[in-house]
Amino acid sequence: MLPFYTFIMVSAGLEVLEVLMRWAHIASAVALIGGFTFARVVVAPSMAETPAEERAESWRTLISRFRPLIYAAIAGLIVSGVYQIMRRPGHTPLYHAVLGLKLLLAAHVFAAVLLVARSAAGKIGAKLVSRMTGIVAFGFTILLIAAFLRRIF
Repeated sequence: MLPFYTFIMVSAGLEVLEVLMRWAHIASAVALIGGFTFARVVVAPSMAETPAEERAESWRTLISRFRPLIYAAIAGLIVSGVYQIMRRPGHTPLYHAVLGLKLLLAAHVFAAVLLVARSAAGKIGAKLVSRMTGIVAFGFTILLIAAFLRRIF
């Protein structure tokens, strides 16, 4: 039988891990969606007034600097999300249905984000701003769904 203090230490360690995983999930979402919101709402309109060649080079520079954060945020969301799903089994069918929708939208956002991250090496075109619009719109939709999931948990 384990001493009582060992039980307390293990329990406290799990609580710390829970908090860190939740923080990682929220921080990764904020970094990813916040970064693309800033790029779409502030940077894109500002760059619209610059010449095409200069604009393309500016986008390449911006995306190449944002790329490490993109990869870290996606990894953080996947790792912390899988941890949270595995840690709390036994939800209602409604919860699983809504979670499935959220995961499908997240997969779509990840694909669009990776296309934007990859576009820095290639041609920068009008699709870039369109993709960023979709990332922001779906990102905020995912946040709304997450709030609903938290409510029916």
